[in-house]
Amino acid sequence: MMDRHSIKLTAPEISSLWTQYLFDSMSICFFKYALEHLEDEDIIDTYKLALDYSELHVQKIQEFFKEENFPVPQGFTEEDVDIHAPRLFQDPFYLQYMYIMTLQGITGYALSLSTSVRSDLRKYYIACNHEVTNLFEKTLDLLLSKGIFSRPPVITPAQSIDFVDQQSFLTGFLGKRRPLTAMEIGDITFNMNKMNLHVALKVGFSQVAHSEKIREYIVRGMEIADKHIEAFDSVFREEKLNSPVSWQSYVTNSTTSPFSDKFLMYQVQLSTQLAIAYYGTALSVTSRRDLAIKYVSLTAELLRFAEDGTNLMIENKWLEEPPSASDRRALSKDIRIK
Repeated sequence: MMDRHSIKLTAPEISSLWTQYLFDSMSICFFKYALEHLEDEDIIDTYKLALDYSELHVQKIQEFFKEENFPVPQGFTEEDVDIHAPRLFQDPFYLQYMYIMTLQGITGYALSLSTSVRSDLRKYYIACNHEVTNLFEKTLDLLLSKGIFSRPPVITPAQSIDFVDQQSFLTGFLGKRRPLTAMEIGDITFNMNKMNLHVALKVGFSQVAHSEKIREYIVRGMEIADKHIEAFDSVFREEKLNSPVSWQSYVTNSTTSPFSDKFLMYQVQLSTQLAIAYYGTALSVTSRRDLAIKYVSLTAELLRFAEDGTNLMIENKWLEEPPSASDRRALSKDIRIK
């Protein structure tokens, strides 16, 4: 049996570690800042646990990279956060933020595990999955116990099972639209929950961004997110279903930035990329044509916004280049020159 040190990490394994390093180094900055301002002891305990997990992850990923002779990403450091800056968010926002982050973590670690081959990587991601599931449980229980969790709509049980026998099941533009399926309701609720959090995040970031150009970009993202929420909310209103609550009221009036503009842009880009991914998932299981077109249109808008954000990060030299394959064409030219 080959020793694990003689088995090189695959490209997907390196990619997962690299992506997680950026995310966890960013999270460490956010968690440390939050812990300077949180007042609720239950939320404080949750953030302390999350901070411990992220610090352990960063340490472990550094070890993986050094073993493979890959450069450790810069990610985010103490230079990207001022933990003593005035409070930007109130306690309920921080709890909802943790809830959304753990949902994304559960999805991310599952994907990383599914693309990992080496046994030590698999064991590592299984452990990460246990950790994020533990955080998810604690966070959701706190949201419920404090009465601030926005429950998804409920539906009336059917009298019996049935099968689709008409093409009208797919309609949405002309004629009477069928009621939403439970799956479609779930996807819309999930995406609205994320968008509501991201609007609040962008409201806060727009108040504290140093660069006028970055502030304008964040405001544009806030307007796009508001538009998307309204698009989903209109579907729920038509169906007489309740929508998730907004979190904007939990942003303070502070205009002093706790974070670097690089940090703000990474968070905004991350939220956009994840929204695109989750819209794609929702689109794949949506049967109503009007909803499918809506997801395609909203995704296209997010793709344009994300591209502009990437260009802004390149312009400011904030975009770390991910590990990539060797440029064989360039290498072959060097050989010919010699």
